[in-house]
Amino acid sequence: TAFPQIQAAPPDAIINKYFYAIGGKDKIAPIKSVHIENTVEAMGGEGPSTITILNGKGYRFDSEMNGNKITQVYTDKGGWAINPFMGSTTPQVVPDEVYKQNKERFDVGGPLFNYAAKGSKVVLDGKEAGAYKLKVTTADSIEMELYIDSATYNLVKLTSSASMMVQTMEVVTTFSDFKKSDFGIVFPNTTEISFGGQFDITSRIKKLDINQEVDPKIFEMPKS
Repeated sequence: TAFPQIQAAPPDAIINKYFYAIGGKDKIAPIKSVHIENTVEAMGGEGPSTITILNGKGYRFDSEMNGNKITQVYTDKGGWAINPFMGSTTPQVVPDEVYKQNKERFDVGGPLFNYAAKGSKVVLDGKEAGAYKLKVTTADSIEMELYIDSATYNLVKLTSSASMMVQTMEVVTTFSDFKKSDFGIVFPNTTEISFGGQFDITSRIKKLDINQEVDPKIFEMPKS
């Protein structure tokens, strides 16, 4: 694909080419919801997972691994989770810092979409292994680094920090196997997440639906 000559100062020129590569901002703007069915591999096991996003309102992740069910929910009001691997088999409100680190999950456009309007700052932090390195600082002072491939302009890697079990660790997310969906947006079909090098999760998309009806009640924390 020949990329248009977009007149903008870095990093905006790179960001504009990224959105052009994945289908265009005009394709992302009308997205109200995303529902993904995945196969997840972690800790020697494999299981199904689903992700449901209601744009700007809520994100829900459900997975089953080795007989244990995990749920993570982040909304525009707060977050809660059920995670037996972290010792909680009942819904628990997530700490404020964890919420801030994850609230971009219910933004289907991602951290670069209309970033200035959201109060984020982006700087070009050089080039590494054939990718432009963009450092994003959100309005909540959460920092992450996004790596945009200089040939394809796909987002190939994202690094951030996460608070887990009273410690902070670096989380490295790698994206690959890019395919254009029926909706016209390019999605990575394989996502690998490494938590501080201690454990890894690989998820592969089986089914992707855009703009199907989502009941907002799925994001409500169950009464225990």
